[in-house]
Order: sequence, then structure tokens, then C-alpha cells
Amino acid sequence: MDVYSEISRFYQSYRGEKRVIGKSAEGRDLYALFVGKAGGAVGICQYAMHAREWITAFLALEQIERGVGGGGAWFIPLMNPDGALLSVYGLASVSGARRSFLREINGGADFSLWKANAEAVDLNVNFPARWGTGRRNVTYPAGENYIGAEPLCAPETHALRDFTLAVRPAYTVSYHTKGEEIYWRFHQPPFRALRDKRHVRVLQKSTGYPLKEAPRSAGGYKDWCVEKLKIPAFTVEAGSDALSHPLGKEALPEIVRKNKNAVYDLSKGF
Repeated sequence: MDVYSEISRFYQSYRGEKRVIGKSAEGRDLYALFVGKAGGAVGICQYAMHAREWITAFLALEQIERGVGGGGAWFIPLMNPDGALLSVYGLASVSGARRSFLREINGGADFSLWKANAEAVDLNVNFPARWGTGRRNVTYPAGENYIGAEPLCAPETHALRDFTLAVRPAYTVSYHTKGEEIYWRFHQPPFRALRDKRHVRVLQKSTGYPLKEAPRSAGGYKDWCVEKLKIPAFTVEAGSDALSHPLGKEALPEIVRKNKNAVYDLSKGF
């Protein structure tokens, strides 16, 4: 399934405001599409940062069609296009120069469980938010948890950082799989935790997912938004934990059922 081609077709046909916010390591476009009205509070929602979690890109399209309940939001359906294609198609999806490097790291040709980008950097531990201090972090190229040579060394994370600073969002939502739970804490002080919990309760009610905390993780996009930008930021793990990675399109109807209104509902509170 060429998720990048499907997202590209959607982007080309989209009549609203849109832009390419950067390029992946393999030179693929990173697309962002705007929904709602400018001038009010604006959020950023990003999906498929982990390669094997490409199913969330299709949820993004459903949420774009649903729209927002207040203000506006930028949607980035496929934050890691190289990794998503690597997960589905294997080494045929990357340039020849990378193939031996990736095969050696992966230990074979099956990349279905790969989480990183085409440089073997896990994008969701590459942000400058207590970078390198996570319990599962590793300091060598790997299919998951590699923090990178330095924060924002991956072109995808660098592009998302720059785009986020340009937008100055009121909130962010990151969609991952799986577990049907929502993460919202990252060492914020009590007064901001109270504010953020009020907003995350809206997501909880909309999705039916419980709230969770991961105090020993670090370096994620949500973490950076909470710690550096001091805004509410949430990671939603969609899809039943009873399912196995990678979740395919057969899991999409239930994910959409529980999450289609999530951003619409959340946006009304800003």
C-alpha cells in the first residue's frame, strides 16, 4: 500500500490552504493542510511519525474532512513517508546507497516493524526535550529508539520544529498506534497541568481512551511542545492493543469511529 502516493493525491486535490513544510531524508514532500479559520487559535496535528504506524495517515484524512469546531488546525498526515514506505515495501522503497546500511541495522529484509526514518533515527526521540534521557533511548542507529547524533538532526524533525515555531500553535496532537490511550504530561508545573488536563479531558470524552503518563520517556514532539512552547500537547495512541503491529486498513474503521471527532471537539475549547 503506497500511503505516500495516496496522501500526495489527497494533497494535490485539496482546495484549502496547504503547503510543503520540508523534505524527508529521501527527498519526499512533507505535506501540511489547513482546516478552519485563520485569526483564532490554531492547532497542529501530526500523524505517522513512526514508520509502522502509517495507518494514522488515513485517520488524518478523515479528520480533515470532519473539520474543526473552532479556530483552525494544520494537519500533517504523514510525518515519516520514507519510514512508512520502508515498513510496507522494504528496501525497494529507498535509494540504493542506503540499502546495505539499513539491511545491516535491521538484520534482514523484513521492515514491517520498523519505526525510524530512512536514516535509522527514531523521530519521536529526536526533539530537544530532555533529549537522550528516556529509559529506552539508544545511541546507535536502530529501527527504533535511536535519538540521533544530536537533537533535530533528522530532516523531518527539523522541518516540524521550524513549522511549529512559525505557526505558534495553541495546542498540538500527535497520533500514534497502538493502545487506545492518551499521554499528556511532561514535567509541566501544577498550574499548567491543570490547564492541560482540562483540555485532555475533552479528548478523553471524545475518544473514550483513558489518560496515561510516561515519566521515563523523553525527546518526543509532544514533550518539546509541553516543555519548550509551554502549550497543551497530546499523544493519542489509536487502535486496540489486542492488535499486532503494523495495523492495516482493516483496523481503520474502528480507529475512525473513536477518533473522527476528536480534533473537532478539542478545538472548540481554544
